[in-house]
Amino acid sequence: MSSTASWDAKAEERAGAAAEKIGRIREEIGRYIVGHEDLVEQVLVCLLCRGHALLEGVPGLGKTFLIKTFGDVLSLATSRIQFTPDLMPADIIGTNVLARDTEGNQLITFQRGPIFSQVLLADEINRATPKTQSALLEAMQEQSVTVAGETYQLVPPFIVLATQNPIEMEGTYPLPEAQLDRFFFKLKVEFPDKQDLLQIVERTTEGSLPALNRVVGAEEVMEFQELVRSIPAARVVNEYAVRLVYATHPGNEGTPEEINRFVRYGSSPRGAQSLILAAKVYALLDGRYSASFDDVRKAALPSLRHRLILSFQGEAEGTDPDDLVRTVIEKTPEAGR
Repeated sequence: MSSTASWDAKAEERAGAAAEKIGRIREEIGRYIVGHEDLVEQVLVCLLCRGHALLEGVPGLGKTFLIKTFGDVLSLATSRIQFTPDLMPADIIGTNVLARDTEGNQLITFQRGPIFSQVLLADEINRATPKTQSALLEAMQEQSVTVAGETYQLVPPFIVLATQNPIEMEGTYPLPEAQLDRFFFKLKVEFPDKQDLLQIVERTTEGSLPALNRVVGAEEVMEFQELVRSIPAARVVNEYAVRLVYATHPGNEGTPEEINRFVRYGSSPRGAQSLILAAKVYALLDGRYSASFDDVRKAALPSLRHRLILSFQGEAEGTDPDDLVRTVIEKTPEAGR
């Protein structure tokens, strides 16, 4: 949909009701999670866009707790996989096993792994080998897994929320580019400020936490996902997202000099899709029914930071992909060829 012509009053009513419920979800999570309001919003954006999120932050910032709370509030089945160097693909997706039926006859059955959930916490994903990490690829893209030629569908809605530690490199493996590109957003979990840290200490050392209320269920989440895709984005907004992605590729007309110097490969087409879908959710959350240039810019950092592959010079100089994305935003006009 490229215009607002077909966005009628009934659609606006559905969008308003959805935005109200999403606001309640954020409030309920906020009763458990101190601070991290932007992070909670961004994880919700990923879910509503049928995407996945990679959360990067030092230990102890509540990444795992946030994800578990997220699943509880949305009434979604949640499972957790602790990634370790000896983890095997079968430990994630499951395997065929030899069993016996009630009559004692031998048969081969599929024993499902923890990936058969709706919210999958892949904890410290970069501690497993690339082979094991890649076991998630089909599930993240197709929402299915294939074992011995048999394909098994996952229960929707399905989201992978993976965590990684950015400072501890010993015993870790870089995520393959194909794996990184499957993540809708890469989110940075920041250290809390003094007031938030004080509140965290008081909540976790005095008494017990309040009981969580379940706000919505899986069916409503899927309705929200359909609604997001019906929100209009004008052709000029789509063109702006495309220009941003093209500007991340060295050698293109209008590419900033910093990209030419420090980037080897720019964002994939998934980056442009992420920009527009996330922009639609941001518009919905703001009570608007059309994605804007500002919505696209708001989605740019989490959508593009992990899709830039630095050149040798960029790695040698310790270039921050976030700075490169900000440069692209600054130097890419809203209107252009």
